[in-house]
Amino acid sequence: MLHTIGSLYRRLDQLVASIPHSIGLLALRVSIAIPFWRSGLTKWDGFPNLSSGARYLFEQEFKLHILGQAFPYPFPLTAAFLAGVGEIVLPVLLVLGLGTRFAALGILVMTLVIQLTIPDGLISFHLPWAAMALALMAFGGGRLSVDNFLAMAMRRVPKRQASS
Repeated sequence: MLHTIGSLYRRLDQLVASIPHSIGLLALRVSIAIPFWRSGLTKWDGFPNLSSGARYLFEQEFKLHILGQAFPYPFPLTAAFLAGVGEIVLPVLLVLGLGTRFAALGILVMTLVIQLTIPDGLISFHLPWAAMALALMAFGGGRLSVDNFLAMAMRRVPKRQASS
């Protein structure tokens, strides 16, 4: 009986493990891109005009919580602009799988700043985002990514011969 359960477990484990890694990496890329993209859309009244809501939040509401103290954002409109650009550009790069590791690094840095701004979001949002970003930094975009297609194309290009 125990042998049968163990054998069934191994077969099911092999079946689940046969899911291509590239599908999981694509799911990670899309999953982390969605909340950042949606947030980025709220920051603009048409590029390059920040929305009044974004300006208000960064100038009046958002504070950096460091060592038990709340500090206003230095250069709040610059921070809002950079956050808005990052929240639009980085998700697009992630979904495409273009510069995946660098885009994930950017998302990780943004997540750390968001954590300093909204410390109550650690368990619900920031920790999962950080974990997804770290996984993408470690494993890249996978086979279903522009990164992979570019790497394959680069392998096909013959190396230049050194001139004499």
